Amino acid sequence: MARVTNAVATHRRKKRLLKRAKGFYGDRKNHLKMTLDAVMRALAFNYKHRKMKKRDFRSLWITRISVASKIQGMSYSKLIHGLKLAKCDVDRKMLADLAVRDPEGFAGIAARAKNALV
Repeated sequence: MARVTNAVATHRRKKRLLKRAKGFYGDRKNHLKMTLDAVMRALAFNYKHRKMKKRDFRSLWITRISVASKIQGMSYSKLIHGLKLAKCDVDRKMLADLAVRDPEGFAGIAARAKNALV
């Protein structure tokens, strides 16, 4: 009986793996064992960093809002608390954008938060 190797599927699997390793440096792009390790590691970091990107942006928004609220004479936490009391549903992304692009608009929102705190 002839020996069966399943060469087509094996070749396709190797080709797919090497395609994912395109741009890797040294032996990591053309030796299968090293390539497999490198690709698996890269995919794991890819997943992790997609989650961290959301954290990093939220942190950036909070920093921008904090600086802008200090200019208006209140702390970040007081501003957010005042906005919640005023039932002003503006998320941090939009607040940060206002703080950078439209300081007068942000000042109006900060004034609304101050009035809600009193």
